[in-house]
Amino acid sequence: MDWRARFGLVALAACVVPFVVPQYSLTIIIAALIFGLFAMSLDLMVGYCRLFSFGHAAAYGFGAYAAGVILIHWQPPLVIGIVLAVALTVVAAIPVAWICTRSTGVSFAMLTLAFAQLGYAMLFRFRDLLGGSDGITGIPRPPGPFGMTWFEGKTGYYFLVLGCVLGSWLLCRAIVRSPFGAVLAGIRENEAKTVALGYNTRAYKIATVVLAYGFGGLAGALYAGFAGYASPELFFWLTSGQVLIMVVVGGAGTLIGPILGAAFFVVLEHQLSQVTDLWPLIFGSVFIAFVLFAPQGIWGLVGRRLQAKADAAS
Repeated sequence: MDWRARFGLVALAACVVPFVVPQYSLTIIIAALIFGLFAMSLDLMVGYCRLFSFGHAAAYGFGAYAAGVILIHWQPPLVIGIVLAVALTVVAAIPVAWICTRSTGVSFAMLTLAFAQLGYAMLFRFRDLLGGSDGITGIPRPPGPFGMTWFEGKTGYYFLVLGCVLGSWLLCRAIVRSPFGAVLAGIRENEAKTVALGYNTRAYKIATVVLAYGFGGLAGALYAGFAGYASPELFFWLTSGQVLIMVVVGGAGTLIGPILGAAFFVVLEHQLSQVTDLWPLIFGSVFIAFVLFAPQGIWGLVGRRLQAKADAAS
């Protein structure tokens, strides 16, 4: 089946979801979609350019706080507020990317972590604007554009998030399959050879980090509108660790894998937290099992199973 047909079937099935599941389940699905978008943004760096970030929460938190400040103080239509938050995140990502890409490997990862923790500390410095340890609460969903109020409800907001996730996936797919994506693959496999071919690999890395921050900022802005608040934990290193786990468990370098990894993480966290307070220990064990026995992730396992069935049928 052509990928367009599969995409259409998935989109059609997703459109039916809010009409067949309880409202509480819809809340979990929306959270999974937002985290899926967040994880997919990190996959651009980890899976396609081998830039391991320990501070990708900076993009998520910045997008959430930017959306919160804009929607509370300026109160533009919800969609416009989200777009402005993404634009601000992209602008903020440029100097971050320029500085971080001066290093490679562990040094790059630690620099990204440093920027995320710097953002975390700044939240307490500007307490009057950003709320300090209390965060920003009461983030509204202003109507519009054209007086549209549909996004104020949970079902309408689900379709907004779904549209952003599907659109972002299509855009990311086009990016990684373009000549730009081919250069990223060259950097991932052998950066020295890519440099020898005449490419400015640092410029490509900067562009990749900025793109990843943009999509991560979109996820954060959607979360702010969904939850109605933004807390300092969004910048914290634990959030960066969680999204990196989602990418690894789902399957790095696949785009769709991190979305599945995020859904797996959100659902498993929800189910285990109802049973025991030790759910992080259990999930950590699951993560170790994936790393040891299924390093290709969930999507890799699914792809291998489908390929085996195809071979058996032929």
